[in-house]
Amino acid sequence: MAASTSHEPQDASLPLSPLSAPEKIRKSRKGSKEKGKSKEASGGQRKRSAAGKPSTATLNNHPVYEDDPPLDWISLTDAHPSQSSPIFTQDGSYYFILVGSSVKIFATSTGQLVSTLSVPSSTTGVSSEITSVVLNPLNIFQIITGSLDGTIRIWDYLDATLIRTLDIAQPIHHICTHDKHQDFVFVTVSRPSKPTKKLAEDASSVLRISLKAAAASAQSAAQKPSDITPLGKIRFPTGLAISPSGNWLVATAGHKAYVANLLIIKSGFTKYVSPDRINCLAFHPVEDYFATGDVKGNIRLWYCLHEPTNVKVAGLEKKTQTASFHWHAHAVSSLAFTSNGAYLLSGGEESVLVIWQLHSGKKEFVPRLGAPIQTISITKTLHAGEEYLLGLKDATFVFVSASTLRISRSYSRIKLCLYRIPAVPSDNSSSSKSVPLAVHPSSSTFIIPSSHPSSVQMFSFASSKIVSELEISPSNRVSRREEKSVEPSRVECTEISSSGDWMASIDTRVPPEDFQGEVYLKIWHWDQRTSLWTLNTRVDRPHGLHKILAMSFSPRPRPGQESYLVTTGGDGAVKTWRLRFDREKSQEGEGFWIARSSFSFRNEVPSHVSWSPDGSLLAVTFGTHVSLYDALTNIHRTTFTSPECPHAYMSHFVGRGRFLAVQGKQELVVWDIVSLTVRWSYTSAYPIYNVVPHPENDSFAIFTSAAPGRSRIHSFSPSSSKPSKTTYLPFTLLNAVWYSSKPTSSLSLAGVTQDWRFVLVGDDVKALEEEGTLATGIKSRSLPQRRTLFQDIFGKSIFDQPPASDFSAATLQQKAGPDDHTVFDVPAHLSAPVESLFDPLMMGFLKLRPAEQQHFPMEEGREDDDVVMEVDTSEPVTSSRLTKIEDKEIESLVAVFQTYSLQTAHSHPKTPKTNGIRKVNGVHLKPSPTPSKVPQSTKSKPPRQVDVVNVVSPPSPEPTPSPMLNGTGKKRKKALDYF
Repeated sequence: MAASTSHEPQDASLPLSPLSAPEKIRKSRKGSKEKGKSKEASGGQRKRSAAGKPSTATLNNHPVYEDDPPLDWISLTDAHPSQSSPIFTQDGSYYFILVGSSVKIFATSTGQLVSTLSVPSSTTGVSSEITSVVLNPLNIFQIITGSLDGTIRIWDYLDATLIRTLDIAQPIHHICTHDKHQDFVFVTVSRPSKPTKKLAEDASSVLRISLKAAAASAQSAAQKPSDITPLGKIRFPTGLAISPSGNWLVATAGHKAYVANLLIIKSGFTKYVSPDRINCLAFHPVEDYFATGDVKGNIRLWYCLHEPTNVKVAGLEKKTQTASFHWHAHAVSSLAFTSNGAYLLSGGEESVLVIWQLHSGKKEFVPRLGAPIQTISITKTLHAGEEYLLGLKDATFVFVSASTLRISRSYSRIKLCLYRIPAVPSDNSSSSKSVPLAVHPSSSTFIIPSSHPSSVQMFSFASSKIVSELEISPSNRVSRREEKSVEPSRVECTEISSSGDWMASIDTRVPPEDFQGEVYLKIWHWDQRTSLWTLNTRVDRPHGLHKILAMSFSPRPRPGQESYLVTTGGDGAVKTWRLRFDREKSQEGEGFWIARSSFSFRNEVPSHVSWSPDGSLLAVTFGTHVSLYDALTNIHRTTFTSPECPHAYMSHFVGRGRFLAVQGKQELVVWDIVSLTVRWSYTSAYPIYNVVPHPENDSFAIFTSAAPGRSRIHSFSPSSSKPSKTTYLPFTLLNAVWYSSKPTSSLSLAGVTQDWRFVLVGDDVKALEEEGTLATGIKSRSLPQRRTLFQDIFGKSIFDQPPASDFSAATLQQKAGPDDHTVFDVPAHLSAPVESLFDPLMMGFLKLRPAEQQHFPMEEGREDDDVVMEVDTSEPVTSSRLTKIEDKEIESLVAVFQTYSLQTAHSHPKTPKTNGIRKVNGVHLKPSPTPSKVPQSTKSKPPRQVDVVNVVSPPSPEPTPSPMLNGTGKKRKKALDYF
């Protein structure tokens, strides 16, 4: 079985407007040249390193990369989810999601990623993004995918195997199939031969592709279809669907719906005009009509399939009567009918699922889903109900129960940021770059931006999952009004104290006209019991109407040392905040944060502040100079200024606090604090936009913008002005922190890129070993079956227990014989029918019963009324103990049964029942005489002498309690454990 590894998908979503294929190919080739060499890795990401230096990339006549080696990096953020709706397996146990060039398979009940099918790496530079996926009508255990590289691939998702690749050499955007056309698929493709007609009528086309390969290319890796039939030319497609009867094919593009009769393929398309541009398409599951959603929020039902077309004119456009629904204020992004066809689901930018009742026009809502809806899918549940799977724009998948219209569960990895802000500031005035990023050591999580700018999410590196999401600034997540977006609150910065107990955040809101802005400083406390952040203190406008420019917690080199928080603002003030305890409200003391002190220097605006490792000094950057202050008394100690750095943007203590690294626009100056002299200076050929000191040793790293979207990283030590290491990355980091899962002296960082991906950068980074990120068979991953009523009452059968560890699969195969198990070495689609395998396979596992074993059925009419079976409270006998019973033991037990039960029954067939029978050591004693009428035909016989048979019974795990008496005083007879 050929396995394909997981790759990080490219961030190339389906465009909203037409784009010719040559432009896509040129862009993708250009991107591949810039991307360069990459390293594959598991964990749903690609471990990359930029390629060898390009010779043409320059900036100010300087070579971009020179001889710098690449730096490895891993992206933990998936690309934007595909606009193609997820599909479910026939039993609904798994669903398939398209992410870039991969198909991810998730378990429906748990949301666990179980397997990933990835397209092999392309050497042509053309994007291999998968745009559509359908189930194979010939085999429900196979899927068919279409890609932008012009290939149709058939996968066996049970074995995680790529079966066949068909190349049509045209980018594929949509694909659909039907049971009536099992050997064909219908696709929409772009026409790469006409790059100048992006909006032309023939920019794209619809084709019928045969799934059979041509004989001439049968032996090649990428085969050619045996038949390609064009159905017609269309604009850039937005949807493709086939009717439930299989007789009609509908494609949507621009303002038109293209209808083709599949019974008469040569007739071509009939065009129906819509008042607004169509955005999505869905066919009714029972009847022959379809629904469309347009960019103005209108939903239309089209009943035009059976209209007579007496005159066939090329290019004729028609109008028809439609039924319309309207609630959405913006474009309808997805439509789906329920399985019975009674309801229609719609969703869009409003983050509200609308359920339309078709016969009455009434509607119901599922609001506040958290992000705009992008796709809608419907699946059956185990209880014969339905669930709606909503794919949100931030890569979250939400299940909604059809019966309650409530969210039952949701799954997400890292939510994608939907409200992006400009990239790295041009003036390098802020070290935070308005992007929240921090490491919480107590919970081993990263605090990174979430899908909404007013929230942050906690990502666990160990589990590769989102642990929680914190809404820093509560806000109404409403859709935009008309074409202007509503400006939300934004979290600009987060800082974690050295103890991990406190987190400070800054959130702001840009005011509209004639309003003042909002700035909030919030301090959160970490609750060890609930593992959540709780708001402790909120300070409104801590620096007046000005923004907060920098923020930093004091280090705590000694346990019990008081923590401080220092902030700098646009008002020129440097404020220190401390923790105060109010012992009147609580005996243990309830702490909250208050302002401790404030100072300023002339009219200078401090742009950055940092603490010395021992917490005794503050380095405040004022632009033209850097000043040192005593942290406790705010007394000015000294000022550093030099002609090598005319304007400073930030400063950091390095070398365990002895040296101070000052960053300018392109300059870096290292001061010796003890001797108050410049240790060395360095001038970069490119602008410096960040400095990150190592938390454990003397080294630090600087980031330079070598080119738009490119970075060079230099590693320095305070002892030398020559970089100890210089590397480059194919992106720019908006913010970066030093992080490593283990103590290391090498370069190891975590950051957020200019396109808002969360990445790990460093020499020893490795991908997350997350389950399901590789192509893995899911045969053994069947979901647990529901317990039956019988199992609820009597428990699970002992014969359903898994076999012992020494009874391996190899033993089973050896017992079954070599001819029985070799048939499983081939893929499922090539194996023989199950009917021909069942008998030989089962006969290999089973053994015939020996002839000497006989059964002793109870005599007809023999019902032991006075001897009732006793309930045995001992532990049930396991299957392993049954295999240890010898024939001698069985024979001895049979003899006992015959002696005390069968023979006694023949001797006294009609003896009247008498209470008070005593049983000593298994021997019935004669009761005291009682008056009774005995039939004349019955003769009294002396009691028979019985030889005692010594039976060695298997040990019991616990003593058996004394038998219980029934209602007439009779005792239950103890059953033999082996019968």
